[in-house]
Amino acid sequence: MTTNIRNNKDDAMNPITEDDIANYLANTPDFFERHAQLLAQVQLTSPHGNRAVSLQERQAEMLREKIKALEHRLMDMVRHGTENVVIADRLQRWTKGLLTTRDPRSLPYRIAVDLQSLFLVPQTAIKVWDCGADYLNEAYAQWVSDDVKALATSLTSPYCGLNSGFEAANWLPEPTGAASIALIPLRPDAESPAFGLLVLASPDAQRFNAEMGTDFLERIAELASGALSRLRP
Repeated sequence: MTTNIRNNKDDAMNPITEDDIANYLANTPDFFERHAQLLAQVQLTSPHGNRAVSLQERQAEMLREKIKALEHRLMDMVRHGTENVVIADRLQRWTKGLLTTRDPRSLPYRIAVDLQSLFLVPQTAIKVWDCGADYLNEAYAQWVSDDVKALATSLTSPYCGLNSGFEAANWLPEPTGAASIALIPLRPDAESPAFGLLVLASPDAQRFNAEMGTDFLERIAELASGALSRLRP
């Protein structure tokens, strides 16, 4: 008897908590089967106002919210899919331009100009070094410092970010208008030194940023490097 009295005192000192109720309901799945009328009486606060709604209404609201979230995800997938199709089409047109260029001398110009027009890049520039003797007098083969060559070779992937005074930005028609920049090294393969550098620039500081993926730019680099191999001795 003494034990029962002590337990009763403990119960009085430790009232039932919300966690106790939640645990009980979670571990007693047939509770609402025995008390089905409670489901109709439960009132919850709607997240869309201070009004009270029934449990069924709240569940319906949650279901609508989930459906709306799924619709947004589906629309994002459709939008991204459409964007990818557009990019693929532009890339194909750009590649076709390289393949149909008969005069190797004009290839660097074609690479830069078509990128600018097809992908709406405000400014582009390109330099190629270690060219064959027939191309050394072209503008793209001149005035490339050893520092720029070393930078291009050091890049294992395209650099995207703010223009912090890169020397290569001076190749652009309007260097002061380059807030963000992409530096794309051109090389015959991943293990070889760079033989060129492609520059894309924008007055928008977020157009080329450190968080963006570079897969597409790497593909551009591979295709451009392959085409420009015709200029090398």
